Amino acid sequence: MQLRAEIAALRRDDTPQRRAQAALMVAMDRWRAEPQPAAVHTELEAFEQGADIAQCPALAALFTPGNPAGQSLVAGLVAAMIGELSADPLGHVPMRHSTDGTTSTLLVAKAGLATLTLVAIDGVGLARAPAPVAISYAPGEAWEQVLAGGARAEMVTCHTGAGPVEKADARLEREPLTLRAGICLARDCRREALLLHGVEGRLVTLRLHRPHTPQHGGNDPVREYALDSGKLLHRAAGTPAESRYELMISLLGRMGRADAAPLLASMALGPDSPGLRWQAMCECLGLDTATGFRALSSLSRRADDPLATPAAALRAQLLESWPQLAVLEPEPETEPETEKTACPA
Repeated sequence: MQLRAEIAALRRDDTPQRRAQAALMVAMDRWRAEPQPAAVHTELEAFEQGADIAQCPALAALFTPGNPAGQSLVAGLVAAMIGELSADPLGHVPMRHSTDGTTSTLLVAKAGLATLTLVAIDGVGLARAPAPVAISYAPGEAWEQVLAGGARAEMVTCHTGAGPVEKADARLEREPLTLRAGICLARDCRREALLLHGVEGRLVTLRLHRPHTPQHGGNDPVREYALDSGKLLHRAAGTPAESRYELMISLLGRMGRADAAPLLASMALGPDSPGLRWQAMCECLGLDTATGFRALSSLSRRADDPLATPAAALRAQLLESWPQLAVLEPEPETEPETEKTACPA
């Protein structure tokens, strides 16, 4: 292995690298303080809290056809970083970035879970990748402008049939698209996904993404479908927070924490996503049959609840196997309190 002299010197004294890094931080802070980046960062915070993009003129301008705002924002950022890296290549760009050889990303701005990202897709790497056989949809919305390059693509729209969205197979409608510099797209990520088939050279886009969270009315899971048939292949929690709650609920069940049953019952009857609530219901039944069955009976009587039908089916199955459970059913006017309480665990 060959070790260049500049790198070897850092083993003795890392001052040059720390100096280069400090210079990059100063350059980035200087760029962020400029009028356009400052306005974008400020509006991104309001956007993350649920503001409509039309209420955020600096953000909206980035994804308006014919508006040079997107090109200007990225050009300013690149100029600030390249200037410092040219003077001292030992620096490391102080923004989150990643690459897998085909797709490279640079996080331009972030507020909560809302992100503004520069994305570059290499055509040679994409051509080497196997053809996609599945496509995913997640609760959220995205805006994108093509800054450079071109591609053949499809917008794949998901139409679900009757029944709960998170369990239904889908009809996938595929519309061919030609992407080129200046094209702007807006997608409802719950039912629209962009599929790339061929990239000319390198496709560079600026992407704004905001996930839907339970706090903002989003309870849908991530869903993956077979491209050829629309068959539902997989579903998962729509947010990292929901995944953590599912793990915690499962852990309480494995630990045998019967004292957590009242909390799980309140979660099953609460406002969270159907998947999370059903897991809480099942674990509650396993930990404390009486508490769980009362919650299950209450759930089965909710006409407008998506879990009412499976709850009624499970209740009937349990009563058929253990008729003595009927004495545990609550009266309609004395349903369990649905407000969450602190878990002793």
